[in-house]
Amino acid sequence: PGRGRPPAPPPRGRIDAMVPAPGRRLPPAGLLVFLGYAFLVLGVIGVSLRWVVDQAISAPLSIPGLVAMVLLAYTIFTITMVLQRKKAARGLALGLSTLTIPAIPLLVLGPVPATAVVPAFLGLVLLLGLTRPSVRAWLTEE
Repeated sequence: PGRGRPPAPPPRGRIDAMVPAPGRRLPPAGLLVFLGYAFLVLGVIGVSLRWVVDQAISAPLSIPGLVAMVLLAYTIFTITMVLQRKKAARGLALGLSTLTIPAIPLLVLGPVPATAVVPAFLGLVLLLGLTRPSVRAWLTEE
């Protein structure tokens, strides 16, 4: 190496692309779990839209269609609020996480009651994750 030359910069690769920009932090684990859950809810809504549209052909207004559209709007709004770090997002996220509660008795009464452990565990993880002080500290915008 010659004298007077600046040192070569480190090679840039995939790992550099995953490091957050200076001044930005990753959300707490509870919010990351919630965002994964919320995108899962969006996926389930997306898969069910075919059935909702088929129902809308015979009846322009149906209860399942109305519920699906309200849930879709609520989920998208909540995800948007979380990504914008709004304080109100915490309450909305807790509300969306309560969707796991009705699944528990439905699965307990189903053919394989042991499957009720999955939504119960997910609901518990979401509740504990969203009520942590780190989540409250991360959601700072008014």
